Amino acid sequence: MPEVMGMSAEQLDELCQNWPGATRAIKWDVDLVWSVSGKMFVVMCALGPDRGRLSFKVGADRFLEMTDQPGITTAPYMARAYWISINETGAFSEAELANHVRQSYELVRAGLPKKVQRALGVTLV
Repeated sequence: MPEVMGMSAEQLDELCQNWPGATRAIKWDVDLVWSVSGKMFVVMCALGPDRGRLSFKVGADRFLEMTDQPGITTAPYMARAYWISINETGAFSEAELANHVRQSYELVRAGLPKKVQRALGVTLV
């Protein structure tokens, strides 16, 4: 079976919709944003010339390694918080992108106050 490449907005929604505390919103008129307890963990441009661009948080230890890869850049306005952007998601497998989004969720969730983390319940595996 061939590997599925890229990620659509529908696939992103399917991935994130059941994660504890995850909420979906459209922000800045063009971006599909998933957050956990009000903190963004992934942004997908839904309209315009950057449609399909996927941005998410990575660990500080992976930031330089990730941005050295072809097709991956620092995320506009969010690089200082270790966010990256993938402009051509079709160059990456759906599984790889899903893993990055899941790790971003976990990183953002881990930065929430302990009381909020406990209220969210079990973490993803």
